[in-house]
Amino acid sequence: MSLRLGDIAPDFTAETTQGTIHFHEWLGNSWGLLFSHPADFTPVCTTELGKTALLKGEFEKRNVKVIAVSVDDLDSHNRWVPDIQEVNGVEVNFPIIADGDRTVATLYDMIHPNASEKATVRSVFVIGPDKKIKLTLTYPASTGRNFQEILRVIDSLQLTANYQVATPADWKDGDDTIVVPAVSTEDAINKFPKGVNVVKPYLRYTPQPNK
Repeated sequence: MSLRLGDIAPDFTAETTQGTIHFHEWLGNSWGLLFSHPADFTPVCTTELGKTALLKGEFEKRNVKVIAVSVDDLDSHNRWVPDIQEVNGVEVNFPIIADGDRTVATLYDMIHPNASEKATVRSVFVIGPDKKIKLTLTYPASTGRNFQEILRVIDSLQLTANYQVATPADWKDGDDTIVVPAVSTEDAINKFPKGVNVVKPYLRYTPQPNK
């Protein structure tokens, strides 16, 4: 059965390029980004894992731990890592799960038989400190992910978890936000001292509250 937003992210124990991890324990009180790639020694995946490593500081700034997974074994991962580092000019600074028996791929429904019976699709799961799934994305094997979009969504998730706001289309960090419908306009004016712009009774903008 597919995982849905708000479900507890399945826990697991796995071997990785950085040793054995117990997933929930490894996450601790951090946010998590779990993403799958179809196979080692493939071109798109090599660029994706390199980009993830290059963005290490951005993920750390957001208290996000990153971990990758594919159905290749640990020896394959360890032989592939030098290629990623050479091509992208960066150290692979996050663990890659060896999932040869497909335990993690099955738990997270990462193999879509109509696309491929063997390889994982490019799944993305953002997991909150409460271990609940906050976001799921699925890309075909042929399309590399936009990691700036993933960071943008994490910014929105973290903002909206702490304030009674939502983010509009194409929002990015620093833009105005939307007051959620559960807050009356009168209460919004008191709650958001930077101002409330009433466009429609149900559409009220306010400057990003944590800026």
